[in-house]
Amino acid sequence: MATTSPEKRYTPVIILLLVAALVTVIGLWAMERAGERRIGGGHAGASGDDAGGTFEWKLVTTWPKNFPGLGSGPENFARFVNEMSAGRLKVHVYGAGEIVPAFEVFDAVSQGVADAGHGAAYYWKGKIPASVFFTAVPFGLTAQEINGWLHYGGGLELWREAYAPANIIPFAGGNSGVQMAGWFNREINSVEDLKGLKMRIPGLAGEVFAAAGGTAVRIPGGELYTSLQTGVIDALEWVGPYNDLAFGFHEVAKYYYYPGWHEPGSMLELIINRDSFEALPEDLQAIVTHAARAANQDMLDEFTARNNAALRELLDRHGVQLRRLPDDVLLELYRGSEAVMQRLVQDDPMAARVYASFKAFYGGVRAYHHISEQAYINARDKVLDSQD
Repeated sequence: MATTSPEKRYTPVIILLLVAALVTVIGLWAMERAGERRIGGGHAGASGDDAGGTFEWKLVTTWPKNFPGLGSGPENFARFVNEMSAGRLKVHVYGAGEIVPAFEVFDAVSQGVADAGHGAAYYWKGKIPASVFFTAVPFGLTAQEINGWLHYGGGLELWREAYAPANIIPFAGGNSGVQMAGWFNREINSVEDLKGLKMRIPGLAGEVFAAAGGTAVRIPGGELYTSLQTGVIDALEWVGPYNDLAFGFHEVAKYYYYPGWHEPGSMLELIINRDSFEALPEDLQAIVTHAARAANQDMLDEFTARNNAALRELLDRHGVQLRRLPDDVLLELYRGSEAVMQRLVQDDPMAARVYASFKAFYGGVRAYHHISEQAYINARDKVLDSQD
């Protein structure tokens, strides 16, 4: 009777064990990859099977980390998302310079370096001329009005169309309300006083200021104090009393001018990489959408509540001189705004379409506010002033 050698007898068992080990390794690798898709963030797709998974996003901003007012927008958005998702989507916020410089936020989100960003749309005017309409237009819409145009007047649809080639989905990300005209180290008594003045003022307003004889300079928020202190610039606009007090501009400039002709309702933006957004299950997409809407309104509420107390501190404690821009200066700036706007829409078809929508809404809401918001405030002032 022939006998089988031990090598031949155990060979099938060894082969089966090797196959089993290979299957196990492949299975572990697949599980690890699936975990990376869920926990690594947005760029790999998330199907319905991933609905119970968790996601982590990087959100980069154009503001210093944890900066009051403007910086509260991205922080609140991250908190709202975490709370509403019970931790399934965690958004980590990074200030300007922590991952990318302030003015590289748009590219970082577009290229997937970050999943989301927070800033001001007019910073990207060189890339997308129509973007200026989604921050502020000189002598344009107030915060209440721009929210109406975006969410019920077709503005948001046009904004998303304009950003679509960059693989970005924009959302309203906060509003500071009517801003101040800015900080100046010399008095402005006429249009002549604008000649040769170097001022940090971005967007369309920068072009208007340059047309009036000044020099418009674009500088990130974190560099403004030093730039004004050292004479790199002669003036700057930032936001309003709440933020300006936190920056300490009263220490390096004496005159504080109003009204904020250039930014009557300065809307900020939350931008999200489309791949990151579409990787989320539908319920997390809804949470992101509604968290953005809540953060947008919350910022306006905060500025409304904080600005007056901050202004009183600037005037009463720090001796800041509050001044109104002369009427002839405002008129010249308005004329310049109209000219700049016409050049913008002539050179860019997308900007022309956005402008048409903006202008139509502007005409209607302005007419109504003559007999509602404006009429009431005028009547209130007249009655209260008569009691003094």
